[in-house]
Amino acid sequence: MTYIVHGATGAQGTPVAAALTSSGHHVTAAVRTPSTYSGPGSAVAVDLASPASLVDAYRGAEGVFVHLPIGSPEQQLAQALVIADAVDAARPGRVVMSTSGYTLDDTASAVAVLATRLAASGVSTAVVQPRLYLENLLLPMVVGPVQQDGVLAYPVREDYAVSWSSHLDVADVVVRLLQDPTVTGTVGVGALPGLLGADLAQGFADHLGRPVTFESMSPDDFEELLTPMFGPAATSVADSYRWRATQSDEVVEEATSAQLLLGLRPRTVAQWLGDLGV
Repeated sequence: MTYIVHGATGAQGTPVAAALTSSGHHVTAAVRTPSTYSGPGSAVAVDLASPASLVDAYRGAEGVFVHLPIGSPEQQLAQALVIADAVDAARPGRVVMSTSGYTLDDTASAVAVLATRLAASGVSTAVVQPRLYLENLLLPMVVGPVQQDGVLAYPVREDYAVSWSSHLDVADVVVRLLQDPTVTGTVGVGALPGLLGADLAQGFADHLGRPVTFESMSPDDFEELLTPMFGPAATSVADSYRWRATQSDEVVEEATSAQLLLGLRPRTVAQWLGDLGV
């Protein structure tokens, strides 16, 4: 028996594959080109435009970890339908899906459609819902000023509380859920209570051993900084922060949190930085 991990060479799948392997489980990376895979376990060729390739990969698997790759809404919706059809046909033992930070509020969105289809399939399913990733703070235009000037500038309000989590935290939750089919539905991942910008800055200060202050940046300024690295995609990233400017907070519900359902608490900012060796 094996666990299928989508994106096992990327930011989300790599720590899941590593955590499963360290727990003594066999991992099969679902990738486009198996010959290029150098991570733990083995690899199988899949194509998110080919239901047959996914069915072959999923059939007989103990569990599957899946998330939608970055793409246009149309591309993501098409991929969500292919994944759901493959799960229906292959009937793996368990599926754990990550929303990758998207909300499920828009029922027509690709992540919401996939979550709904997986739940309706009858296959044991859990949906991991993180909010903002701490790894965003390691973008060069964000972490550079922290290291050079002791200033953490980010496009959220000073009073905007967020259940921040790292990819390592999400991996911990995914691995637990893959092995525990008694927990189904949506599981929120992230700090409770939510962290303010000042809390993030203090985490950096605790790790670095020197003062760090938080400054709220406008989404427009953030887009300008992102554009050289992200190109046109910087606009959609900045739009997500323009949306956040209209919200009161971004905090997971305690009743469906990983803390309550699984007894798993996310790392503090300082712990996360230490684990990464930043």
